[in-house]
Amino acid sequence: MKVGIFGGSFNPPHNGHVNSLTTVQKKMGFDLIHIIPNNQNPLKIPMEGPSNKDRLELVRLAFSSYGEAFHVNECELTRGGKSYTIDSVNELLKEYKSSELYLIIGADNFESFSEWKDYKKLLELVNIVVTTRPGYQIPENESEWPDYLAPYVAESDFGTLELTTGRSVEFITLNDLDISSSELRKKLRVGRPAEKFLPLAVERYIKENGLYKTGSSKITNFKNFTEFCAQILFDKKAISVKAFDIQSVSSSCDYTLIASGTSTRHASSMAENLVKAVKDEFNVYPLGVEGVDEGRWVVVDYGALIVHLFYDFVRQEYRLEDLWKNGTEIKLTDKIN
Repeated sequence: MKVGIFGGSFNPPHNGHVNSLTTVQKKMGFDLIHIIPNNQNPLKIPMEGPSNKDRLELVRLAFSSYGEAFHVNECELTRGGKSYTIDSVNELLKEYKSSELYLIIGADNFESFSEWKDYKKLLELVNIVVTTRPGYQIPENESEWPDYLAPYVAESDFGTLELTTGRSVEFITLNDLDISSSELRKKLRVGRPAEKFLPLAVERYIKENGLYKTGSSKITNFKNFTEFCAQILFDKKAISVKAFDIQSVSSSCDYTLIASGTSTRHASSMAENLVKAVKDEFNVYPLGVEGVDEGRWVVVDYGALIVHLFYDFVRQEYRLEDLWKNGTEIKLTDKIN
């Protein structure tokens, strides 16, 4: 047996996922690929979206016409809590040998693999298949290997690394489809065409079940919500907090909030704190969060409100306020200080 493992949030599953796995299955000659929707990625901020039941059905629909080589595995959804690949691998090892298992990851995750729980153990337990991703290329020589991997490489030959653990790393170049899940969710939320990005059965299920609709019924007044978010930013020493009512000038949202941090870490920390405060007060997660890893420009999307958090130097470069000059600035006051 030659068995692949591919995990992700699949929010939603799209043609990029299908292209990646069908290509890898053919090139690697896998007998079976376990596709594992996660419950919660421990390295990402939780987001609003379809229920686990809906995501599971979407993944099944996405791969329903590709034969028995693709098996949708519910283990992480059943387990609940934060999803760690090492736990799923240990479960699969009850059925397969280490030499039979191949963990399929994108080049972006390959670079940050050392952040995964028990990554050293994973390098002992499974082989790795690394695929290209839009904006990420596979390493072509030793100088491009991630630092964490170098001590484990025993031999390198024709796109395959043999590891000292007895496992291997193989690289596959895809004809990448440039699809961002976050951009796709935005298209679905505002009703823009997304047919070319989604398997037909997935698109139909999303429409029939009203998934990815705008906003949340738990937030009834977005002007007040904007002011609440602004106060959370004030509390975290945000610089130059401004809010705008842009209902007359924007079709993508009704309100926007912008603030600066004194560093990239400050900007990321403000985003993380905002998400927690909103969850505590309204029991709502954002529809999307982008840029929190770098902290130069973090976007927190609550549908009718989009929050932009900058490292202050970067904010001066983009001057987003100029885009909203025809909107109405909301007068904000720091109620604590």
